[in-house]
Amino acid sequence: MKKITDDILFTAKNFDTFLNSIIHHWLKTLTFIGITLIPIFGILDYFIMPSELVTRIWIYRLVNTLILIIQYFILRVTKPARYSFLHGYFASLVTTLTIIQMTSDLGGFNSSYYQGLNLVIIAVNLLIPWRPVHSAANGLLTVILYVIVNLITFHVFDMQILINNLFFLTATVIISVSINYLRHNLVKKEFLLRGELKAARDALWGEMEIAKKIQTALLPAHPKLTNFEVYASMRPADEVGGDYYDIIETSFGETWLAIGDVSGHGVESGLIMMMTHTCIYSLVNQNKGLTPAEIIDRVNYVIKENIQRLDVNRYVTLNVLKLDAGYFSHSGKHQDILIYRAASKTVEIFPTNGTWIGVTNDLARYLKNDRVDLKTGDVILLYTDGIVEAENQEQKMYTFERLTEIFLENAALPVKSIVNNLMDDVLKFQAIQRDDITLLACRKV
Repeated sequence: MKKITDDILFTAKNFDTFLNSIIHHWLKTLTFIGITLIPIFGILDYFIMPSELVTRIWIYRLVNTLILIIQYFILRVTKPARYSFLHGYFASLVTTLTIIQMTSDLGGFNSSYYQGLNLVIIAVNLLIPWRPVHSAANGLLTVILYVIVNLITFHVFDMQILINNLFFLTATVIISVSINYLRHNLVKKEFLLRGELKAARDALWGEMEIAKKIQTALLPAHPKLTNFEVYASMRPADEVGGDYYDIIETSFGETWLAIGDVSGHGVESGLIMMMTHTCIYSLVNQNKGLTPAEIIDRVNYVIKENIQRLDVNRYVTLNVLKLDAGYFSHSGKHQDILIYRAASKTVEIFPTNGTWIGVTNDLARYLKNDRVDLKTGDVILLYTDGIVEAENQEQKMYTFERLTEIFLENAALPVKSIVNNLMDDVLKFQAIQRDDITLLACRKV
């Protein structure tokens, strides 16, 4: 059904186009069923037909089947059109005349073989979702042909049997038309609801694009910092991500880096991420001399309150760094910090101590400021768990060890190349991106 509706606008004006498409599609199914079942019923003929009529009846079935085969291939090579429904009349007419001829050979109205017409009425009118008027016309045409053909063959018949046969045929027509009427209305209603759903989906994606643009705009570009060369890259798993990074040089002359990860990903996580960004940006630009631990403690107060108001189960891993001339101080709980030492061409690992944002009100007692010396050429690498936990097709993780190895191989390059090469390696490794991934490299110059 999706393939049929891909190129159709979901409006009442275009419903006929849609209806012609599915009628054409289901006619192929109808003719295929006829091609299959009509010969199979020949087995029944062998046991219940007079032996002298078996060959003739089989010829009828063979001709009927060959005609349906030709019709099936015509349907296969043609496209839906305004008059596709006529194929339904044709298939029904050919099969109806075949069964009527059988009843005529078997005694006219007295033959119980007319019951095959009930199957034709049901199959055609229930498989083809055409308009109820066609269902009624096709059913009545079947009944009228049954009466006319058997009358002109001048078979002696019992009027009670004819009335009985017509009663059941007419009842089948009425039931088929009733069901077809309901189904046709359901098909139309579904079509129009798909239009409403598509409009809602397009509106939602439009809103998501706006949210994505807002989030992207909040993230820093790649500013030039005094005494530092810095570059970062983030790839959300969804339209809106829960990863966070920041590069801030305040009017006070302070330089800050931050990286975080809101649990989960998607709109809720993205919203909390933007709250975290705004809070940190405001704090460092309005308050001189704060330590990383103080920043995180104040951010926690705001974020925990907002998480409770949103009534969501989220937390934030966050690490804040304050860069100075010969060192940096950091606080928070996030992924370990990697530092490439230019002098020894080695990578050192610095754990982050503390606890997550949004978990407890009394965060200050879990925080401390750690100091790490920096020399010219040293490179700080910050990242989120979407890097180390990326999985390949064998469900093996990228791992911290591989990140460290690839970082060491690229650490002498410009920071932009370091980040891009690491990101490329992760993207080539992973089978499906299930989490946001972020990298930030900062070199002391």
